[in-house]
Amino acid sequence: MNTATVIKPDASLDLKGLSCPGPLLGAKKIIDELRAGQVLLLISDCPGTKDDLFSWVKYTDNEVIRTEAMPEGGLGFYIRKGKSKHLSPNAVLDMRGISCPGPIVEAKKLINGLQSGEVLKLVSNCPGIKSDIAGWTRATGLKLLDTVETAPGEYEFFIAKARP
Repeated sequence: MNTATVIKPDASLDLKGLSCPGPLLGAKKIIDELRAGQVLLLISDCPGTKDDLFSWVKYTDNEVIRTEAMPEGGLGFYIRKGKSKHLSPNAVLDMRGISCPGPIVEAKKLINGLQSGEVLKLVSNCPGIKSDIAGWTRATGLKLLDTVETAPGEYEFFIAKARP
């Protein structure tokens, strides 16, 4: 990319002073709210942010389109949101940091409150969650629509409540 090319971000997030993985988590939260093709400018002075971001985009359809030193300090990362490949969930349950079987116990409670055919997005980084979810959905008649590894060891599961 030509360095003279001006990129106008759709959103900006200045997380200077926040250590990793904070900048990555902040960027993901904003990127999730953007539409495909929109750009986030993330500003960070944490030395690990570059490695975190470039590893993360390998597991997503997002792209770091430019990095630059910012005049007020830190590095600026221009991140373009990729095309969404996922269903729109009716409920989202973020269970990162909660040990198994906690994510499944809480997901079961939420699924019970959904209507037939509605979708729960469960986010978890519990080490055994991938095999636990596969077995749980098979045993209960739920439908595992998609599994996405958003970062190493962190997953988003899209689970539909069975139709009667």
